Amino acid sequence: MTETWIGGFHAVMAAIDNAAQRPQEILLVDTRHDQRARDVQSRAKAAGIPVRSAQRYELDLRAPGLRHQGFLASIEVAALEGEALLDLPAAPDALLLMLDGVTDPHNLGACLRTAEATGVNAVILPRDRAAGLTPVARKAAAGAAERVPVVAVTNLSRSLQTLRGHGYWTVGLAGDGGESLYDLDLRGPLVFVMGAEGGGLRRLTREHCDHLVRIPMRGTIESLNVSVAAAVCLYEALRQRSKPAR
Repeated sequence: MTETWIGGFHAVMAAIDNAAQRPQEILLVDTRHDQRARDVQSRAKAAGIPVRSAQRYELDLRAPGLRHQGFLASIEVAALEGEALLDLPAAPDALLLMLDGVTDPHNLGACLRTAEATGVNAVILPRDRAAGLTPVARKAAAGAAERVPVVAVTNLSRSLQTLRGHGYWTVGLAGDGGESLYDLDLRGPLVFVMGAEGGGLRRLTREHCDHLVRIPMRGTIESLNVSVAAAVCLYEALRQRSKPAR
């Protein structure tokens, strides 16, 4: 277990409500006496979590570069063993999101936020050369990082092989994809694979996708931000899955 700090009002409130991973301590900047500060104090007291008043510089030192809004929470994070967590048969409506080398923590946070909103069961990340669950990513996720399981794996291609063996269809998003997103049946156990900012999917990752799809584009822009593309894909899957069975 390692200690990490999450910041921002929404992220801290979500952590308080997460019975499986509640904060060890909450720091509240000593200049905040507004309703949000009272809400955090009240919710933390009900959950038995200590709240300590501190000067802003202490919060800044504990989470450098994070716009914490005067709220920080200390949580213990277990190392995730991705291969073990993914080695389970696919549920009939399982939906996973895999991010292939996304390095911007704000994009990661935005993807987590959409994943939580669309009912994604887990988000899969590579351990190396990609953004992890830093305080900045957690802040951008606005509480979703505490609600959606995030699985770190050593090898994305091997993880895709494992998932395919357990009954998942794997769908990669690529600008040169041979199928339109809207022409593909996205029901059933599915893994959406999104590439990195700029570079897209790596070759080995592409080779382990059952389908490569594109988002139709009518303007002159060639590609979308990865978090926007993830939102388009996940909401299309949600739309299809929300239709009554014929």
